[in-house]
This record gives sequence, C-alpha cells and structure tokens, in this order.
Amino acid sequence: MRPRPLLVRCVCADGLAYSTDEDLFARSGIRIAFTERSGGVSDPPCDSLNLATHVGDDPGVVDENRKILLRTLGLGELADSLVTASQVHGAAVAFVGPSDAGRGARAGGASQPLADIDAIVTSSPEIPLLMVYADCVPVILIAEEPLPVIAVIHAGWRGVLAGVHTSALDQVCLRAGCTPGGVSVYIGPHIGPCCYTVGDEIISHFCNTFGTIAAVEGRLDLGRTVAESLVRQGVSAKYVADSDECTFDHADRFFSYRASRVTGRHGALAVITKVE
Repeated sequence: MRPRPLLVRCVCADGLAYSTDEDLFARSGIRIAFTERSGGVSDPPCDSLNLATHVGDDPGVVDENRKILLRTLGLGELADSLVTASQVHGAAVAFVGPSDAGRGARAGGASQPLADIDAIVTSSPEIPLLMVYADCVPVILIAEEPLPVIAVIHAGWRGVLAGVHTSALDQVCLRAGCTPGGVSVYIGPHIGPCCYTVGDEIISHFCNTFGTIAAVEGRLDLGRTVAESLVRQGVSAKYVADSDECTFDHADRFFSYRASRVTGRHGALAVITKVE
C-alpha cells in the first residue's frame, strides 16, 4: 500500500518557501511544489516570487522568478521545457507530450502557452507543468502506476462548477491505466470559507450540484468541494492532502486577488523526473 500523501512546508536559505511531498519524490521521482510569494525578484505589488505573465510584471523578472524556483527544486536544467497555460476559469484539459515542451516557458517568448486551458496532464518525464493562482484552488493529481501520470489544475469556482477537476481525474486514470482509487490528490493554499463570500445565486448553484458540502454559513468552501467531489468519483479520502491555508488570511505569504486586487500569482508545479 502506498503511503498517504503529505505536504510539508520548506523554506530555503534565500527566503523562497514552498510545500512539497518529499516521500513522493523519493519513491517515484515525481516532484511537486506549491509556492508562496517570497524568494523572488519582483517589485511591489507583485513582490516577490510572481510566476504569472499577465499581471503587469516585467517579463524578464517573471522568467528569473521561474528559474529561481526550478533551481531551488533541483530542476534548473528543465527551465526551457516548462509548460504553462493561459487560464480562463474553464473546464478544458490538455494532455501534453514531448512536442509541447517549452510551451509558455518564457514570458513573451516565441512558444506560446497552451490557450484557454485550466488543467494540464502529462505522462512524459522532464516536462514541468505550472499553473498560477491568487485565491483559486491549486490541485495536483498523481498516479504512480501502472504508468506515472501527473495533472496540475486551476480550480476557480466557474471551473469547479464545470467539472475541470473531475475531467482531469478522468484523463489521469485513462493515461495511467488506473482507477480513481490509485490517484493521490494534493490541494494547495486557497481562499477559505472564512473569507470567500459570493452571491446567493452562486451558492445555490454549488449546493444544487454538490450538496451542502459546498457552503459554510453562506460562504463558499471551494477546497472542500473539490476534495469531496473527487472522493465521490472514487478517490480514497486518505489519499487527499490539503494544505488548509487561506490565501486571504495570509496575504503576506500568498498572493490574494480578493485581499489586494492588483497582485502577483503563486504557483503549483509538478514534474516526472527521470529515475535511474
């Protein structure tokens, strides 16, 4: 039986902070990371490890931040193979292979990011997948066998209602040749129900779709909704790891659109490294 997923916060000497599962990496060679906002070179209001190209930050600075992150994770040689997407709060899932390596790796580079995609899936080694966030739910799905497959998902409320997370789970299971019970789920920092006020119509849509798990005293519990709906699809609850940190409450550590409006984006990254 595989170990339960576990997210542990790491802080490097240069101030870069991220959460990861070292046991997963030691066991399978799959590296994951949920970043915080420290340790980069961006100026306010994107200070300092902004990983997004669409928030008005200097493109060269964004490229340097991505390089810093990859170097810190021991993946510096994969900087030009990074794959990103232009996220639209939708439900489209892209499966990528070697020919896609480098899509959107550099801000303003010749190779454009995947268009209108909110979940990326791959079974190819040495292609880091990156999505960016500022309150939405970062989700990483991992299937270790029979074939290693990873997915990185940007789960905003529109995407969750449209099923982006469950569509990505279907793709992971299909490509890995496993059932949902063979998939581990990692949920990164996101806005919590303590702070996520939305309109009554949105709450109604969520409760009609997902039941009472979706709301807490009139506030949206997006992380729990993602987790519970994946469990309903067959993922084992013991293989769901949730950082359970609210980005709005901790806007000093994470980027939060609701707290700051004009701000950067932290990231969720996953890669299958080659294991000799």
